[in-house]
Amino acid sequence: MTDQPDLPALSDDELRETLDLMATAIASMSNRIDDLTTVADKQIKVSTEARIAAFAARDQTDPKAFGQLVGEVIDGEIDENLGRMARMATDLLKVSNRTQEVLKKAEEDKSAALRDLWDREQKVDRFKARLPWFGLGAVVLALAMSLLLPRFLASNASACAVLGASWTTTTTGVDACVFYRE
Repeated sequence: MTDQPDLPALSDDELRETLDLMATAIASMSNRIDDLTTVADKQIKVSTEARIAAFAARDQTDPKAFGQLVGEVIDGEIDENLGRMARMATDLLKVSNRTQEVLKKAEEDKSAALRDLWDREQKVDRFKARLPWFGLGAVVLALAMSLLLPRFLASNASACAVLGASWTTTTTGVDACVFYRE
């Protein structure tokens, strides 16, 4: 003997009304969650198909079994989408980490380029500071060469010939580079 009182069996109209009320409740729930993605659309479709199946199979009177079936279908769809979202999150994390590595490398390259530029500017500044001394050295060298080069060239027989002069020995016995006029 059961603890529950014996209730009269529901009539077909009452069963239809109960199934109709269940289907209406499911449709009402689906209207409240219409902001969901395509997963929610699939769930609404499953609920609507379940309502149609309930009307077609009127001999099925166990609302608990029907509710469990709907719950399993909904759970299956959500689990699949949660798995996809987890994979997407993992992929986004990998891309984010790679982006951080690339940005870090770019920052290091930028710092190295700025250091190189600064070093070059320092070298140019040092050269500019020494440039007047180089100019003065060039002027001194030019003056020294203009005084010493002819004397050096005239002291060698081969260089004397290159200058277009003649190498001769003077009456005192000294060799000299001499230019004759014709």
